[in-house]
Amino acid sequence: MGRLFVVHLEGRIYSCKHCRTHLAVSEDIVSKAFHSRHGKAYLFRKVANVSVGEKEDRPMITGMHTVADIFCVGCGSVVGWTYITAHEKSQKYKEGKSVIERFKVLGPDGSNYWGSHEAHGGSDADDA
Repeated sequence: MGRLFVVHLEGRIYSCKHCRTHLAVSEDIVSKAFHSRHGKAYLFRKVANVSVGEKEDRPMITGMHTVADIFCVGCGSVVGWTYITAHEKSQKYKEGKSVIERFKVLGPDGSNYWGSHEAHGGSDADDA
């Protein structure tokens, strides 16, 4: 295993709740209207300090998407997913963007979000 380089972000930072590794800044939020199995989730233009898992086709509320889970490089926790391909034309804006589950991160003020622990069907935005 090589040397791990972690990017330190500046501004209003979202960080891994387990190891506090910086993951994203609030200025890169595209939408807060997303939902996951654990509750709220945010769509970000870009994220940092994540590794990308295997891509897979996943049925979601807004249709079929090719996505890959993203993992915190500090501790290996799954923190969300990234959109590789949106199969519906109206969902193409998601491609190349990432969703971070609010339940799995600390907010800019250090707060934790205690979302619903109930599992939902497919995860996705509710703005479609």
